[in-house]
Amino acid sequence: MQAKEKLSAMGDKPTQTNAQVLQKLEELYREALAHDGFAEIRVEMRLLRRGQKEVILHCGKQYRFVVDYPPSAA
Repeated sequence: MQAKEKLSAMGDKPTQTNAQVLQKLEELYREALAHDGFAEIRVEMRLLRRGQKEVILHCGKQYRFVVDYPPSAA
């Protein structure tokens, strides 16, 4: 990852992009489809500080991402 990336609200790792989350989700889907038995994928999203969400992909292991998002204008 590039050194100029913003740090997450947790302060320990840089934020990721939506494209990175979707790429991992597609990878997990392909693995689950190719698996010879039962498979389960679950997506969880948590609101963090202003303009960030934590996206957790559950599929045997947890894959955690912190992504920037535009707050709604509601």
